[in-house]
This record gives sequence, structure tokens and C-alpha cells, in this order.
Amino acid sequence: MTPPPPPPPSTGHTVQLRSRVPGVVRAEITSIDTIHGLRSIVRVRIGRTEKAGALSPRDGESIAEAAHAALAERLPVVVELSSTGADIGEGLAALHGWGQAAKALTACSGIVPTVITVSGPAVSGPALMLGLADHVVMTEEAYAFVSGPHMVRQFTGVPIAAVDLGGAANHARHTGVASVVVADDDAAREAVAALFDYLPSHNDELPPVIPTDDPVDRLTPEAGAIIPATATGSYDVRTVMRSLSDDGEILEQKAAWAPNLVTAFASIGGRPIGFVANQPCALAGTLDIPASQKGARFVSFCDAFNIPLVTLVDTPGFYPGKDLEWRGMIRHGAQMAFAYARATVPRVNVTLRKSYGGAYIVMDSKQMGNDLALAWPSAEIAVMGAKGAVEILHRRATPEERLELETAYEARLLNPYIAADRGFIDAVIDPADTRREIAAALAVLENKREKLGPRSHDNTPL
Repeated sequence: MTPPPPPPPSTGHTVQLRSRVPGVVRAEITSIDTIHGLRSIVRVRIGRTEKAGALSPRDGESIAEAAHAALAERLPVVVELSSTGADIGEGLAALHGWGQAAKALTACSGIVPTVITVSGPAVSGPALMLGLADHVVMTEEAYAFVSGPHMVRQFTGVPIAAVDLGGAANHARHTGVASVVVADDDAAREAVAALFDYLPSHNDELPPVIPTDDPVDRLTPEAGAIIPATATGSYDVRTVMRSLSDDGEILEQKAAWAPNLVTAFASIGGRPIGFVANQPCALAGTLDIPASQKGARFVSFCDAFNIPLVTLVDTPGFYPGKDLEWRGMIRHGAQMAFAYARATVPRVNVTLRKSYGGAYIVMDSKQMGNDLALAWPSAEIAVMGAKGAVEILHRRATPEERLELETAYEARLLNPYIAADRGFIDAVIDPADTRREIAAALAVLENKREKLGPRSHDNTPL
């Protein structure tokens, strides 16, 4: 099956949608400037020109019509949002309009990319729109919440400012709503354009090839050199990602939220990819609830829009703790496994160092269905580390005996060759060859297609 032809280039013209309908929403088919040239999009502007951007029933209809146009023309949706919520003066009809908008944006999910930029308030219904979007860009002055400071004070008695309740910094660090936080509107538009450098316009299209002079067979000895000599040593996995990607460039998403897992767009040999990587310098690279949610959402997005996945593994397992277990570590940890297991895009897995226990499985192991599993000689693939295993299996051993047993366990099991012998790893490679091996795999897998079953949708663990 040959890839679909690229879309015709945008002419740069703008077509207004429902231009004579009164309200705070303005929609148009227009274009943005990317490294590939002009890309056509459907832009929806929700501004504070009157009534602080409060949405009337007609505004909700305008948003819905814009989303319908995006589906019909197979164009991405970019919403520029600043709204205080539904127009209270319009009563229930305003909520009905918001419901229409939410349903139409949901219909876009997985078919065309949806991106929302927030430059002011996003309150109540408009705030929930952020949760429907694939990516959210917030300016430093923006804030978003479902229930505002007045309601919080009324119900809890605790006074709080809007920026403390739902400021951009909070959504970047604590909630994961914001993919990127930028200085102002101009920077937000630049961030959106940079994102579309890696994205197709719709789910039946391959991502655009990114021009580069970086040779695909470039050696990457610096990638392996960063791994510490000790198993507990720390390093920044983004250094490895940059060494593997074209021209050392990555576009990280949700950098401040769940920093123990790094998700980023990049390209190798001009082919856009999605990196998913454990981050040893944050919580030792363990997986917790936010990291599982972050990874699952990113994997699902890449799978929806035909972006190959490259997973870099260095994790000792799931983060232990009563609070995490009580908050649903089982359900949220399953999200990562679910996302990888159903992904049909090309998938390459590289184990850099540790890969233990259940985390080994959910980080796109061979059992999850990856297309190629590679490992560095430094890789340790096992149920758990030597110390933990000896403490369980030899509880009555003396400290001296435990030390000997740990050394024997490491020599016998903590190396990638046992996994390779059993077919769980396809090849143990020199770190210097990693970029070349990944590029070769992506080239071979370029025409990978999987026939999907007849079911309308699955039941994602939420």
C-alpha cells in the first residue's frame, strides 16, 4: 500500500465562516506558516470583544460549525480562546450552545488535530474544551478553571486568586493541561506553527517529511557515554534524544508535568517521530500516575496521526507508595499498557539501562507488540534489581552472603543477552549505532499498515 499523496499547498487565502452572525466567535479557513510552507487550518477566535468573551447560543453554534467544516475539509482546528464562560443572561440556551461545540470538537478527535491557545480566562465550559483538545498552549497571563475563586470561597471558605487557582504555571506543572506555556499571543502562534511541523493535517495522511542534512548513518557515541558507571547514577535522557534526532532538535511536550517521563516530537532521517523516554534525573525514572497518564495520552495521539514511536527505556519500575495505590495506580498504569498495545504505528524500543518488572512490560516491550526491540550492552532486563531479588529470595542470608548472591544475580541475569536469547530483544547494539539502527527500522516500517477490527471503539481505562 503506497502512502497517500501530499495535500495541495495552501493558497494563503482566508474564507470567513458565519461572518454575519453576531457574537464573540469568529471562524475562518486560513493558513499558518510552517517549515513546509503555508498549511491550511480552521481557526476559531473566541475573544473578549464584548461581554468578556461570554458565549451566547450562536457562539456555540459557530464553534460547532467550524469543527464540522474542519471534518469536511480534513483540516486541523486551532482555537484561540479567551472566555469567561456561558452568557448567564442567555440562560439554558447558552449551555445548549456550549454542548453543541463540545460534541463537534469531540467528533474531531483522532481525525484532525485540535489545538487550543489560551491568552486570557477560560472558565467553566470553555475550560472543559481544553480537556478535549490534543494540545493546549497557554500564555503566562492565561488562567483556566471549571469553578472560579468565588465558588471556591463560597463552598470551602478559602479565598484564592484566579492565577493561584488556575494559572498557566499550575496547569503546566500540576494538572498537565498545558502542553506549553509561552510569553504572549505571538509566541503562542509560533508554538502552534512549530507543532504543525511534525503533524499531518488528518489521520489519513502521513506526517510531512522534515528537510535535514543530518546523515541517517551518523554515529552517536555521545549517547552511550552519558550513561553513568553506577546503576544508581543519574543523567538527562533528553541528551540521548537530541543525539539521536536530526540536527539535535526535539519539541518537548508537557515538560514540567510528570518530569519522570519525557514526551517529545523529533525527526530521524526527516521522518517525524514521537519520543517516549524515562527520565532518570526525576524520581529515578520510575512510573507514577501522572507519568502513566502523560505517556498514554502522547502514545494515543501519535498513533492517531501516523507518527512512529521511539521508546527509550531506563526505569526501575513503578513508584511504590500507599498514596499512589489508593489513588488508582492500577487503573492509570494500565493506561500506558493499553495505549501501546493498541498502537498500530511503527514502534521501536531501545533499552538504555534498567528495565524492571511491570514497567518493563508497559514501556512498549516486545510483549506489547513493538516492531523492533533493541538494547545497549548496559541494559538490565529483569523482574527486579539484584538487591531486591536477594532480599526476597534469601532473607536469612548474612550481609556477606547477600553481597555474593547479588554479584552472582547481576552476572547471571542483569544483562540484555538473556532477553535476546529468549527473543524478547531483537538485537544488542553499540550505542554509537543507535541512530542508524532506528533510521533503518523506520525506513523498513514506512509502509506498515494494520487492518483494524470492526468494533466502533474500545474502552480505554480512564
